[in-house]
Amino acid sequence: MNRRLFIKTFLASLFANISAFSKEKKENIIFKKKIPSSGEYISTIGMGTWLTFDIGFNSKKLKQRSEILNLFFKYGGQMIDSSPMYGTSEKVIGKALSLSSNSKNLFSATKIWTPNKKHGMKQLVNSKKYWKINKFDLIQVHNLLNYESHLETLFQLKNDGLLKYVGVTTSHGSRHKKLKDIINKYEIDFIQLTYNIVDNEAEKYLLPLAKEKNIAVIANRPFQGGKLFDHVKNKKLNKIAINLGIKSWAEYFLKFITSHPNITCAIPATSRVDHMKENMTALYGIIPSLKERKKLMLEIINT
Repeated sequence: MNRRLFIKTFLASLFANISAFSKEKKENIIFKKKIPSSGEYISTIGMGTWLTFDIGFNSKKLKQRSEILNLFFKYGGQMIDSSPMYGTSEKVIGKALSLSSNSKNLFSATKIWTPNKKHGMKQLVNSKKYWKINKFDLIQVHNLLNYESHLETLFQLKNDGLLKYVGVTTSHGSRHKKLKDIINKYEIDFIQLTYNIVDNEAEKYLLPLAKEKNIAVIANRPFQGGKLFDHVKNKKLNKIAINLGIKSWAEYFLKFITSHPNITCAIPATSRVDHMKENMTALYGIIPSLKERKKLMLEIINT
């Protein structure tokens, strides 16, 4: 081998190794976003618990939920979202957390759900007891119920150092006008609303407003309550998704959401270990650009 050929072969091998290393490194980086009001970073895939963790005291199902929780943390998940409205979910979360060995990065989020201010305080005491934690990261007013009184309570807790973040929630695309009014009036840290590849009305003014006001956004109902999977049933992933390295429809729908610059975190819910694995793949790999997001959406609309 002459010198020129040796150098050419060596450089080709070097660049190939660098490229492979860069790809591997990118695939192992967890996709996180900044909470605007604090600068703290949080992983973009969290976990909802509506229905899926409301299992009563079934020991077999509790073991399965513990496995789901361990997998969630193993792959870099942080935010777990719940509410007193969700039946036994908070108690199940607490039991599952006590069985977990890797929950140190937990970002705990629950809600107040009552028209009564004093009862709201009692709910918070109970929630801490059920979760078996000393302090919540985020407490939200569920579906804006008596938000004036409860926000007063939450801001006081935050001022006293007993709470990190204050938020409000809506779902199913309801009460957007009221949410807009609240964003303009109160210095809240988070809003939670419905946003997915089909239900994207929030893009019109709520997401830009949240950005303007330095408010983090949690997207609930990322799979439209499972309807999105029915929509693509028996359909193969399209070429755009394949080129982005997307391997499942769950990853497809979640990456569409979390690649929006104004969405902080999505909170899919599941009761299955295999589905949790699919959800968590959305934390890794290529993040779709704005142009690619549009193509992903059009593919679904035109399907």
